[in-house]
Amino acid sequence: MPPIHITTPLLEHRLLSEAIGKKILLKMECLQPPGSFKIRGVGYLCQKAVESGATHLISSSAGNAGYAVAYAGRKLGVKVTVVTPENSSPRARDLIRSEKAELIIHGLAWDDAHLRAQECLLDAQCAYVPPFDHPDLWTGHSTLIDELETQCAQPDAVVLSVGGGGLMCGVLEGMERLGWRTPVIAAETRGADSFYQSVEKGRLVTLNAITSIAQSLGAKTVAQKALDWTSRHEIRTVVVSDKDAVKACLAFADDRKILVEPACGASLAVAYDNLAVLKEARMVVVIVCGGIGVTLNRMWQWKKDFNL
Repeated sequence: MPPIHITTPLLEHRLLSEAIGKKILLKMECLQPPGSFKIRGVGYLCQKAVESGATHLISSSAGNAGYAVAYAGRKLGVKVTVVTPENSSPRARDLIRSEKAELIIHGLAWDDAHLRAQECLLDAQCAYVPPFDHPDLWTGHSTLIDELETQCAQPDAVVLSVGGGGLMCGVLEGMERLGWRTPVIAAETRGADSFYQSVEKGRLVTLNAITSIAQSLGAKTVAQKALDWTSRHEIRTVVVSDKDAVKACLAFADDRKILVEPACGASLAVAYDNLAVLKEARMVVVIVCGGIGVTLNRMWQWKKDFNL
């Protein structure tokens, strides 16, 4: 069965490259049909579940993963139920419903939705598709690195956003398979920085609440596997403000004519602000993870809120 995701282009950001004196390459996961990288891992996991007999896919998500499951379920011809927390955007809810999935709104954060989703697993024909914590998800996401190997030489750094850690785990799985020792820059926004705090403490830290506007980074606890990788690969953590993430989104919209969520803006801010973690890097790949929880009106509102 062919994959549900598509191969995405790798584009040089010439203006930014010239401005900061580094070659900045953009892995355009925002161009995936459901709008984010999520379809790589989600599509792979859903295909395996259906091949094993599942006829009903259950997901818990603040938006992007749920939409990817709904999209994959429609492609595979099976029923989908998505449980999303109250802080999910109206845009995300509308898109999930547009794929003919059942939508349940429950809880204040993803963790609450996750618990509710477990109650929907009624029989053996139901399969749960988590948003970030599953080996099949990581394997699906690792295809991004397989593509990258054919698109460029090994970069000096790969910048990505961390929510629950699924993308990072997949990227690192792909790097290990290819023997790449490229440092990973793990970006989060303040108020959704559970990975940064876990690395600082040397153990998993659960946030009391998600206070960042980057709701797609809104897992109060990252996957254990994400923390485990820090002992096997060089991972540099970065936390940016919501304002800086939005500022990067606005700049990216001007430069590339594409809207992305503040969750994606966290990674873009690392390059746009030429942060110190990139000091020694000459060629940098930024994974533009995308996101569906953004509209032109929301972007203008964020611009106004932060006086940008």
